[in-house]
Amino acid sequence: MPLFRADILHSPERGRIERIPDALVSVDDTGMITSVVPCGTDAPPRDTNDLRGQGVLIPGLVDLHIHAPQFPQLGMALDVPLEDWLLKYTFPLEARYSDLDFATEVYGAMVRRLLAGGTTTAVYFATIHPASSLRLAEICVEQGQRALVGRVAMDDPASCPDYYRDADAKAAIQDTADFITAVRAIPNNTLVEATVTPRFIPACSDEALAGLGKLAAEMGAPIQTHCSESDWEHQFVQTRCGMSDTFALDSFGLLTRRTVLAHAGFIDDEDMDLIRERGAGIAHCPLSNTFFANAAFPLRRALEKSVRVGLGTDISGGPSAFLLDNARAAVATSRMLETGTDPYKEQSTRGVPESRIEFRDAFWLATMGGADVLDLPVGQFAGGRQFDAVLVDLPEIDLVPFSDDDLLQAIIMRATPADLKATWVAGRCVSGDHQRSDRRFPTLISDYSQRLL
Repeated sequence: MPLFRADILHSPERGRIERIPDALVSVDDTGMITSVVPCGTDAPPRDTNDLRGQGVLIPGLVDLHIHAPQFPQLGMALDVPLEDWLLKYTFPLEARYSDLDFATEVYGAMVRRLLAGGTTTAVYFATIHPASSLRLAEICVEQGQRALVGRVAMDDPASCPDYYRDADAKAAIQDTADFITAVRAIPNNTLVEATVTPRFIPACSDEALAGLGKLAAEMGAPIQTHCSESDWEHQFVQTRCGMSDTFALDSFGLLTRRTVLAHAGFIDDEDMDLIRERGAGIAHCPLSNTFFANAAFPLRRALEKSVRVGLGTDISGGPSAFLLDNARAAVATSRMLETGTDPYKEQSTRGVPESRIEFRDAFWLATMGGADVLDLPVGQFAGGRQFDAVLVDLPEIDLVPFSDDDLLQAIIMRATPADLKATWVAGRCVSGDHQRSDRRFPTLISDYSQRLL
């Protein structure tokens, strides 16, 4: 049974942080934490992983929205509207993932990068290609990342180019069903689950959307899609469906306890009430929203209405693969929403009062908030939770006495990927100084993947 001795810091509930400067964390062979106690005067067993003096251990980061195939264009093509960005840059790139070798190279590099940046749980959009989408799931298993992976469904010829779309609604639904079955058959897979993934309403026919909602219910699968991402998408759905994105998705059976809605920048109180009623969650992507949403998501309003929310990088709509960049962006954009941004308006009319969040909220969103959206036993150090953790070392904190709040704020506002020294998923070190090659999973290419070539 692995033992870890460390300075741990986590947020069991929003607004509250807890630190145990010298904790002993016991983990069983499945990666589950069995106990967390302050280390007493008795010496722990000799095989304890002693992390004291090497940094602070925080829960692994949960990224609720990533477009895996867009990793090569991270930080590029952010100067055009969303609809142009998709047709000019993104769809041509995603079409390349019919090449399994290309997909393997990109996805392998991306998962390594994200693990090194502390992302222990990732929710991925892949592409329409079954074989390379399955390869992404296999790579997550190989490298030890907890993940939800979706083969993207997009069949509407009015919105999708001929070179990159499903043949029809029937193909979109059947390929999704086959993909879910294939992911569930990956050997030694205890970390990765397949999702039903309609790209968004503008890319899918009504037949596909309704069929995918039915499929998710029949197979007990989670769902991920975009919701009210930009003015363009929001208005597109209003015009086509005669209702908001939220209510339209619900009409297709796509708004459930296991649904992750990316962005949701333009939802109103009625949308929030329905999302809460259905138990769905929101992936808040503040950096991406800066470039494509044209508005700031009312995060605090959603949280106060008990809507489940976590954070997403939205690679590559967001220019950073590091989730903590989005944690600090969430703080910054909430303050801008509250104070307003137009200096030519009077201060009292410039913003939306009581909109700001602070660093404790951001830390919770990046860890427990995402865990709550996914109903996964991660996000904090407690019995019955998985030991997904990141070792953070900010050398400057030793120069002056820091309170627990100061330490957390320094991590949220200053930490870079270089400050993350090691990452664990389910008790295994999967990145960094403590990694051992025999803790990696063997390389997999399943029989199903071979048949799809």
